Amino acid sequence: MYLLVAISLSLVALSMAPPPPETRRHSSERFQPIESISYENFDLDNYDPSLDNYGESIDLNNYEDIYYSEPEPEIEVDTIAPKHNKPKLPTTEGLKTTTLASIPTIPTKPAEPDIFGSLTEQGLPTCLVCVCLGTSVYCDDVDLTTLPPLPKETTYLYARFNKITHVQLKNFAGLDKLKYVDLSSNFITKIDDDTFHLLPSLQELILSENQLRRLPELPSSLVRLNVQYNQLQSSGIRTESFKDLSRLQFLYLSNNKLDYVPVPLPVNLRSFHLQNNNIQTLHKDTFCDSRNPTFIRRALEDIRLDANPINLSKFANDYFCLIRLPTGQYF
Repeated sequence: MYLLVAISLSLVALSMAPPPPETRRHSSERFQPIESISYENFDLDNYDPSLDNYGESIDLNNYEDIYYSEPEPEIEVDTIAPKHNKPKLPTTEGLKTTTLASIPTIPTKPAEPDIFGSLTEQGLPTCLVCVCLGTSVYCDDVDLTTLPPLPKETTYLYARFNKITHVQLKNFAGLDKLKYVDLSSNFITKIDDDTFHLLPSLQELILSENQLRRLPELPSSLVRLNVQYNQLQSSGIRTESFKDLSRLQFLYLSNNKLDYVPVPLPVNLRSFHLQNNNIQTLHKDTFCDSRNPTFIRRALEDIRLDANPINLSKFANDYFCLIRLPTGQYF
């Protein structure tokens, strides 16, 4: 290294020395191009490569102070971020063995209703088991065995294609705004008597395709009742059960086991389906009022008695108040 430094300093000193007098040129010749460089003026024979006298001309004691500053302290990579002491693992000395029996039982509160409605028997809010859109609740085909608690604002309920067997009074308690209930295609065999009777706004009740043998008491607000495809018997319908249903317009009782037509029928009835039952006879006041020959049942336009073992021609005098004859067998 010292040899390289000495050579470099020697070349710098030679380039800065003034040229010999004989080689000086006139100022007019100063910028003339130099044809070649001559090394005759360098005394290379007397160059001492041992550098024994190098220290006499250059003071190396102050060399580092002039050209080098204090060296930067070295930084270890693993000291850039502070080191964290590893936590000491607890020892097992002096610890008691804990068993499940020794853990105290903490009493838990039953989950309270939230924005998704009251909890079902499965512990889930109604509106997670079913779909709630506005005031409509859709519980179709979700394997229900009983009706879930419904929001108080429910207006329309769809609970078709389930496995419900018993409809209880508590299922509809307090649902004063309920207008429409569809429980078709279940396995319902029993309905508590006052389940629907106490619903002041109920207009449509669909109970088709179940296993009902009797009808519960019905509300006077009802407009449409569909109990088709059940096991309904005449003994399962209360006497005069439809008399006070002044708003009832559509009554569907087909595909059951009825022996006779339930009477009296409401005045505003428009459509009455009784096909595929076991009806064999008609009462003289089934449709008309024998005491009032001027009475005309103008609203009733659709009467289905086909597929019953009854000869409708035998009761011709019982249709005088109708604007259309019943559909069925005349022979």
